Amino acid sequence: MSSVSPIQIPSRLPLLLTHEGVLLPGSTMRTSVDSARNLQLVRSRLLKGTSLQSTILGVIPNTPDPASDTQDLPPLHRIGTAALAVQVVGSNWPKPHYTLLITGLCRFQIVQVLKEKPYPVAEVEQLDRLEEFPNTCKTREELGELPEQFYKYAVQLVEMLDMSVPAVAKLRRLLDSLPREALPDILTSIIRTSNKEKLQILDAVSLEERFKMTIPLLVRQIEGLKLLQKTRKPKQDDDKRVIAIRPIRRVTHVPGTLEDDDEDEDNDDIVMLEKKIQTSSMPEQAHKVCVKEIKRLKKMPQSMPEYALTRNYLELMVELPWNKSTTDRLDIRAARILLDNDHYAMEKLKKRVLEYLAVRQLKNNLKGPILCFVGPPGVGKTSVGRSVAKTLGREFHRIALGGVCDQSDIRGHRRTYVGSMPGRIINGLKTVGVNNPVFLLDEVDKLGKSLQGDPAAALLEVLDPEQNHNFTDHYLNVAFDLSQVLFIATANTTATIPAALLDRMEIIQVPGYTQEEKIEIAHRHLIPKQLEQHGLTPQQIQIPQVTTLDIITRYTREAGVRSLDRKFGAICRAVAVKVAEGQHKEAKLERSDATEGEGSSMMSQPENTSAPVDLTPIIFLFSFQVSQRLSQPGVAIGLAWTPLGGEIMFVEASRMDGEGQLTLTGQLGDIMKESAHLAISWLRSNAKKYQLTNAFGSFDLLDNTDIHLHFPAGAVMKDGPSAGVTIVTCLASLFSGRLVRSDVAMTGEITLRGLVLPVGGIKDKVLAAHRAGLKQIIIPRRNEKDLEGIPGNVRQDLSFVTASCLDEVLDAAFDGGFTVKTRPGLLNSKL
Repeated sequence: MSSVSPIQIPSRLPLLLTHEGVLLPGSTMRTSVDSARNLQLVRSRLLKGTSLQSTILGVIPNTPDPASDTQDLPPLHRIGTAALAVQVVGSNWPKPHYTLLITGLCRFQIVQVLKEKPYPVAEVEQLDRLEEFPNTCKTREELGELPEQFYKYAVQLVEMLDMSVPAVAKLRRLLDSLPREALPDILTSIIRTSNKEKLQILDAVSLEERFKMTIPLLVRQIEGLKLLQKTRKPKQDDDKRVIAIRPIRRVTHVPGTLEDDDEDEDNDDIVMLEKKIQTSSMPEQAHKVCVKEIKRLKKMPQSMPEYALTRNYLELMVELPWNKSTTDRLDIRAARILLDNDHYAMEKLKKRVLEYLAVRQLKNNLKGPILCFVGPPGVGKTSVGRSVAKTLGREFHRIALGGVCDQSDIRGHRRTYVGSMPGRIINGLKTVGVNNPVFLLDEVDKLGKSLQGDPAAALLEVLDPEQNHNFTDHYLNVAFDLSQVLFIATANTTATIPAALLDRMEIIQVPGYTQEEKIEIAHRHLIPKQLEQHGLTPQQIQIPQVTTLDIITRYTREAGVRSLDRKFGAICRAVAVKVAEGQHKEAKLERSDATEGEGSSMMSQPENTSAPVDLTPIIFLFSFQVSQRLSQPGVAIGLAWTPLGGEIMFVEASRMDGEGQLTLTGQLGDIMKESAHLAISWLRSNAKKYQLTNAFGSFDLLDNTDIHLHFPAGAVMKDGPSAGVTIVTCLASLFSGRLVRSDVAMTGEITLRGLVLPVGGIKDKVLAAHRAGLKQIIIPRRNEKDLEGIPGNVRQDLSFVTASCLDEVLDAAFDGGFTVKTRPGLLNSKL
């Protein structure tokens, strides 16, 4: 071997200045390049060069490169490492930046710096041999027992580690295959050492000096591992991995035989992943799939796109809570107290939750119910779902379904697609980490449909108690048990929910609040929340209940409490301005009864605060001019149901000379248009019975007469059959010239024979009439059972008339009744 001519590096090398780490011969390092001179070096030598010589650089440690090439070159470290650039990764946007993967070849000494710009170039002298060291008697005499002593310490260190880890096993093989003279540099780059210690090893040109400096580092590492093993408790094999050793890389002195250390890291992760699969409690079918996939992963190159997909799939399978669950809190008394503290009213919801707890006490393996809360916005459907989870002691996860139009959001994507991922159900289970959470499917009535499928159809399997114990996500392709999940869906209306999906859910209606309930909610929850959000104290602002009632009846008209909450926010902001300006300290009330006087009309404050804030410019004032609008014939009040709650609806009619046409305006749907035609047909057929004539005295109401029916609020779409009785009453008022009572509202569907059929949404409609200050309500007789759900205080303020035919409706709608007029001159025969 001594006869072979030595391998030489170029006598002139471009210098790469680094200050992050120290590159030793035989080791590999990644370094960032973002300074001026280093960038010029990469562009000129590495990106444009084509020869092997152009990839050899001189790496100078402990020398920062100036940010600008106009600055002088700093003092260079005397000893450097000749390196081979293996990989260049980077981009020019948003600013030039590169990352180099470099491998150390040998030491060199700077003889003279030849130039500094655009990048430094120096004349160097090689200090190490690139070929294998000669094993001569002279070398053995110089080193003595140092190489063997070093080798024994290195073997002792490696054998203290877990040999089942691939990186450790590879290091053990390297100790036997590499020459002893190369081991100090290699192990110094692997074990935990500081940059200062690495610089000392780099500066040690003599082999003897290098061995003497490295042996204490190995001894220190061994002692640290011994101490660590004594202090740590015995755990599984995966915990025996050495925290003192960085990932191992194969190193030789021949360029081109290096392997990236990322492979070793991935091998370690695969071993850990396999152990997690073995110790997991997943079902047998899922376990078989995971074992099959892990075997494929081991044989798969990391460069394949499927490698990352398979690894992500296995990590998801391990993280899913196959058998992990929380213990339910089944104390009914504590649950009732918690629900009452969080929410006022909502008796149906609370009753259903308590029933579930009672049955769970009697039967442990009860399947989770599938509830659907239907009601107008702002009544607390979403928040009560969170309270249910809190009451049961379960994890809570909300899934917003509004606007979802792809079934893959529910079932997930198949793994054959690029960017595939599991559906929201499986993702939610991964997030909460248990298999019995409370899932809130928010806005289930606003699901869309597109070319990507129907998500409402995908929910059929999720929300079916007979099927969801075997739910299969397209991404997992393995059955998962959802039977222990408590699903709660929320919706504003059931009209847009497919019938098949609606049939799988237990519908619980959540109607709007009464005025008394809103007052309690405001003082228990809304006002304290607004005071806290605006930094105010009860001493700075006090809102009595009479003021709250005034705000509810005059300034807000809704089924929920969101607008009421915003009004309280507006009041608090106005008071906050006064407080911030210091008026609460300067202003003094002149009257001692200010709180009982003008302050009590809108807002009550202590005597050391400013005068009450005028709410008129802050809040829009509703004005109910019912009696004024019903001051002429041809106007009646109906009741309508909307997803936002009940509403009162005016119906206006007028007649003029014409050709017998019926005009309908107000954005009416087909059902309401048919109700209008039914109403005019019934009145025409009963005109003689009620002595109804047109302007020309004819019983044919459309003879030379046009009728125009208008439903105000023309920008709002209106439809439904419940306006039939209102249209009949409005037209009867028009042709009889009599006024409809201004305190009466009505609802009901009509037939061509004059029958009144039942309608839905009675409670919301009654609450809307109560908010509007009406006193009497006409409803179909078959809806009388729905009055049981009306709060007692509302029923006391209203009188209800149940009607089975239009005769009873007309008698109740007009003062003195709407009796049938008999023709004069007719005699009753006694024969």
